[in-house]
Amino acid sequence: MDEKGFYFPTTKNTSKSKDVWKESLKYTPYGVHSNYRALDPYPMYFRKAHGSKIEDVDGNLYTDFNMAFGVLTTGHSNPALLKKLRDRLENGTILGFEYGDSHKLARLVTSRFKTDLVRFSTTGGEATTAATRFARAFTGREKIIKFEGCYHGSHDLLLVSTKPSRGKAGNPKFPNAVPSGTGIPSSALADTIVLPFNDADALREAFRRDHDKIAGAILEPVPMNMGLVLPKKGFLEELRKLTEENNSVLIFDEVKTGSKHYGGAAEYFKIKPDLITLGKAIGGGIPISAVTGKTEVMQTIGPGKTPHAGTFNSNPLSIDAGIASMENILTEANLKNAESLSSKLSKAYRDIIDDNGIPLGVQDWSVSGSIYFTTKKIENWRDFLTTNVNQWYRYYYMMLDKGIIPAAPGPDEQWTVSVMHSREDIDNHIEAFKDVSENLKHVASELQIEEAL
Repeated sequence: MDEKGFYFPTTKNTSKSKDVWKESLKYTPYGVHSNYRALDPYPMYFRKAHGSKIEDVDGNLYTDFNMAFGVLTTGHSNPALLKKLRDRLENGTILGFEYGDSHKLARLVTSRFKTDLVRFSTTGGEATTAATRFARAFTGREKIIKFEGCYHGSHDLLLVSTKPSRGKAGNPKFPNAVPSGTGIPSSALADTIVLPFNDADALREAFRRDHDKIAGAILEPVPMNMGLVLPKKGFLEELRKLTEENNSVLIFDEVKTGSKHYGGAAEYFKIKPDLITLGKAIGGGIPISAVTGKTEVMQTIGPGKTPHAGTFNSNPLSIDAGIASMENILTEANLKNAESLSSKLSKAYRDIIDDNGIPLGVQDWSVSGSIYFTTKKIENWRDFLTTNVNQWYRYYYMMLDKGIIPAAPGPDEQWTVSVMHSREDIDNHIEAFKDVSENLKHVASELQIEEAL
């Protein structure tokens, strides 16, 4: 237990993780290479994974519903991917020139996402950086609309209002542009218009006020950094209408959503953005990303025009991984099966919550979902701030103790069902939550008192 009496079940059998953490602290801030991997009382360290299973340095085996923060829809070490990678490793992983098969992945991407042209890069952050640059180049304007609570990579231009506190966020209708930490230049704030997700009135007012300054708007069509939030009916349609009327560029950040539903959220909601950013899962976990979209926007790119370059862009290892993933793994049939399993999981969560009278909420879409310790429907970041974070972590650690990683670490994350998860995996997850729910019943009175206040 910690000084407040909070029980961390995983400390019983993760002593090697603790040892690795202590050693890592000598060389690395917080012992991790991404802030989002820091975890109390210490981070967990892993060494291998196959299919839906992942093993930590202590030898503990878990069924993984984190799936690399929701982007590994292919599952771990998918056999169809491994064969392709072994062949590639024998023939060079970076050539320094354009790879002869890049056009094959480009054809797969543009066909699936119904776009015209594509440029490949390496990380999701590179893709969103490029997409906003292309929007500015195309329009000749500076300002970008983003939505409070949404994360689009660890780069200055969009590290604004990703997780702002209520005290700093200001007016919920027209939020302050809050830097996501120190080191973010004031110019990033000046060129960013922050709006609440799902508020069409705020959208209309922003375009009325700054229509001649807005280069574009970027959003996850299903935000996945405040749990999982579904767009209200008509919200995406209104955003598409306003960007078209004002000659601004609409960017769908589908780094997560693009591999969860066949054709991505753009296909699911029948909205055609000007640009789509993709990444990670389209390469089965090998670093790759893409910006794909309409010809008129993409043709701003080129020598002497809009810059876009990178030594690792379109490297053969990533391209071959992308071809294998999109052709053989992230098929429509495989994704539909994973969606069915995720639906079964979300229904079971709701049933167990109802049976036990626990005031929790569940929101889901495609192969992902989130559990919220509140009865309030979560429609934006301010709603998310009403959730009980401590109770979420209590649930998380209890599930870990039963061999289930129920979601990515953090109450603002979600579970992901990959194409390699089985019905048995889902059943085991459900049984673990049934046991945990017995220990969460007392949460009901605590949350009800808090919400009443």
